[in-house]
Parts: sequence; C-alpha cells; structure tokens
Amino acid sequence: MNTQNAEFLKKSLLNLGFGDKLNAELDKEMAAKTPEFKLGLQHEFNQKTIDYTLHFKAGDNQDMYFFNKYDATINHKDDPAKNIDQTFFINKGSGITAKEAFNMMEGRAVHKQLYNLEGQKYQAWLTLDDKNLTENGNKKIKHYHENYGYDIDKVIAGKGIKELEDPKAKEELMYSLKKGNAQQITIGGEDGDKKYFIAANPQFKTVDLYDHQMKKIKREELLQTDQKPVRNLKQREQQKEDAPAKKQSRKAKVHV
Repeated sequence: MNTQNAEFLKKSLLNLGFGDKLNAELDKEMAAKTPEFKLGLQHEFNQKTIDYTLHFKAGDNQDMYFFNKYDATINHKDDPAKNIDQTFFINKGSGITAKEAFNMMEGRAVHKQLYNLEGQKYQAWLTLDDKNLTENGNKKIKHYHENYGYDIDKVIAGKGIKELEDPKAKEELMYSLKKGNAQQITIGGEDGDKKYFIAANPQFKTVDLYDHQMKKIKREELLQTDQKPVRNLKQREQQKEDAPAKKQSRKAKVHV
C-alpha cells in the first residue's frame, strides 16, 4: 500500500469534514488493492440526517487511489419522496465540505475560493440550481463571481446587528454565513433584544431572514435600529421634546 497516498486521502477526508472514522476501512481496501470501492458515513445537522457515499478508484497501476466524488442524501424518514440527492466532485483533495454540502442542499449559498483553468484563484458564492440538471439528474452549481457585486458585509451593515459591534463576534458571524449556515443574530431595540437567523442570498444581493423556528419571514418585519436605542425614560422624554411636533414616533423597517 502506498502510505503517502493513504495519508493524503485521510487528510483530505479530515479537511472535507468526514473525520477519521473511515480510515481503517480505507486502509483495508487499499491494502487489498480493490480497483474501485465505496465508503459510507452518516452525519446529523440541524436534527436532520444526511448520508454520504464516498467513491474511491485506483489509478492505472493500482498504486495510487483517488477520491473524486461523493454522493449525499438528506433523508426524510416520514416521507422518503422528499429525500434530496446530490453528487459533489472533489479535485485534488479540495471541494465542497460535508457541512457545506448539507447547507447547499438545504437551499443556502456557500462562499468558496476556486481556481480557473489557468490556475488563478478567485472567490465565488455557490448555490445549487434546481432548474438545471445534468443528464444524471444532478443539480448544476451556479457561480456568483466576485465581480457579480455581492458583498454580504455591506448588506448587513447598519442594521442594528449586535454581533457586528464586536470584532471577534463579527468575524465568527461572517465565517459562518460564508460556510452556508443560517446564523443567529441579535437586534437591539427599545423593547429589548430580538433573535433572528439570517443566511446569505447572493442571487438577490441580500440575506434571507428566519424566526427562531427557522420559518422564513419577510425582510420588512425586521425592525430598523440604525439609530441607537433609547436606554432610559429621561432620554425617551428628551427625544419626544426634540422631535418635530407633526411627526409621530414610529419604528422604521429594515430593508436588507
């Protein structure tokens, strides 16, 4: 068995979010010089089960093995007809991770660093295209190149999101959104903090909003807090005195 090749494959599995549980089976198949084999793994995200089938194939001299793709299935036990299937391709140990695959299959976008035919790096948001399928029924991947002009940092700026006020919390929020997660945010206001979930939506250059039960809500339902919240009664009374007489105090809407 080519130990260097085995270590590369194991490192690839780790980086792609499949962990090390498959290492023993991988060694066994490679030692037996099996020309082509599959390894199965199951994860659970957001209380949903997703099954992975990883495909390995030996090269022409059967000394080198390649991990070129994996199949993913989100299972709906109550209604198997709603199961979602998708195949993701791997290039030299890099590609869509296990969690990113789940997020994309759930309809969210993932931000990745990619390479063009000349080997140059570029950034792009990726989503699965429900309307365009390959001959095998696989959903094609839509690319929203950096030149498309979607800047999620600018989209959520000035919306009263508390996590943006702390550099570390902001970094964690942006990282999570780019991984395709629906991430919880906190909006401060006169009536106290409110919790929402947001997810990137590069197609429409905005973000999708969800309530605490992950039910999609209209963007205009998110309260606008561009102005700092009034913190005490004295400040509220002073604000009323300073406000023009003809205008009534009202909560503005957030447009994101």
